Amino acid sequence: MLTVPLQINGKDVTTSKTIDVTNPSTGKVIHQASSAGITEAVKAVEAAEAAFTAWSELPYDQKRNIFLKAADILEKRTEEVGKWEEEEAGAATAYASGFDVPTAVSGLREVAGKISLVQGTVPPLIDPSRSAMVLKEPFGVILGIAPWNATFILGFRAVTYAIAAGNTVVFKVSEIAPRSLGVIGTVFKEAGLPDGVLNVIQSHPEDAAAVTKTLIEHPAIKKINFTGSTAVGRIIAKMAGENLKPVLMELGGKAPAIVLDDADLALAAQGCTLGAFMHTGQICMSTERIIVQRSVSDKFAEVLKGTIEAIFPSKGDALVNVSPAGVVKNKKLLKDAKEKGADIIFGDINAEEAQPERMRPVVVKGVKKGMDLYYTESFGPTVSFIEVDTEEEAIKIANDTEYGLSSSVFTKDLARGLRVAKKIESGAVHINNGLGSVHDEPSLPHGGIKSSGWGRFGALGMEEWVKTKTITYSN
Repeated sequence: MLTVPLQINGKDVTTSKTIDVTNPSTGKVIHQASSAGITEAVKAVEAAEAAFTAWSELPYDQKRNIFLKAADILEKRTEEVGKWEEEEAGAATAYASGFDVPTAVSGLREVAGKISLVQGTVPPLIDPSRSAMVLKEPFGVILGIAPWNATFILGFRAVTYAIAAGNTVVFKVSEIAPRSLGVIGTVFKEAGLPDGVLNVIQSHPEDAAAVTKTLIEHPAIKKINFTGSTAVGRIIAKMAGENLKPVLMELGGKAPAIVLDDADLALAAQGCTLGAFMHTGQICMSTERIIVQRSVSDKFAEVLKGTIEAIFPSKGDALVNVSPAGVVKNKKLLKDAKEKGADIIFGDINAEEAQPERMRPVVVKGVKKGMDLYYTESFGPTVSFIEVDTEEEAIKIANDTEYGLSSSVFTKDLARGLRVAKKIESGAVHINNGLGSVHDEPSLPHGGIKSSGWGRFGALGMEEWVKTKTITYSN
């Protein structure tokens, strides 16, 4: 059986302790992965620290060429590595090879074009006999932590901007998808990235907390980026704060989709369907709440149900969650809502599927305060259908959440859409988007507010990974 290695200082490293990796579509172990302990974690940091000076001083055109070559390599392997994501994370082919890998390829090329844009300034001083320079310099060693649910988009962005800015990286990947996430290290190595610049490790769940703590507390680690749950994000933020280290975080979401009374209902139904159920709703930006004006709600509900059936037919296979725990969580949320007065208008919460990891889309109407589903991120194939009378009420409910990552608005009136978008408390608002609240591309800043995190990946990402130094001198 294949054992996915760690990647430390340009070498594959295997350990005596391994992790079983399961295909959630079948429930069977498909391969194993070496598990990093504290010893391997420290070695990864030391390798990154030793590689920092030479990498930070490498001319930008040589860095750019490595990124462009990495993009070409990844693009050629799209189907191959997309298949690995299907096997490890239960992703559909359209999501893995059709969306995740191509977006990561685009991201690599986007970053390559920004490498030369890290620039300082020469501001004027009060004293004409003196001058100053404000420099932008890399931090040093960065810790990147990425999840399994978009292995290539989220994985590459955890390391690319940091490396492009001249930092080196220890990349701690999810033990759920170590093979597909490990592609990030092998692609860069093949593209010519020097040894030690990027080190990839995964840990057994029982060791993850100790390994993460060791990494955050290591004096060579200068900044952390984390994508994952809000609960874990709070723990990481606390440890980073205790060690006075900055953190960039993208955490959970409870994305609203507002369907106004003048919306194109077919487009809104498509956006809400894909936004809620693509990748089984296991996307931080997934549409969790459909907020529709009452005057069109009955008609829209019928269009929505027809769209869900067309895209995710009931005669087809049920959607795949990464683990049975996701199904249990969603059914518990739905049962609580139903017991407190909500109605299931699409789907069957009692359906038994071929595997415990599988579940079909469910739409629940009448979700309100007092129900667990009103506030809790389902992170699964469950979406709330909430009726409102006015635009103002829709905005109020959209903002009634601790989260603020992504959102969407459907209306034929762009001015109205922009007016609503400006009032939504969210890192992004997408008007008339065919994927609802799900939208991510490298040219845009991406991140949240409130309990969805802080800082931005994407277009502003280079600035996240450089520190400012001021130098003054006499003329």
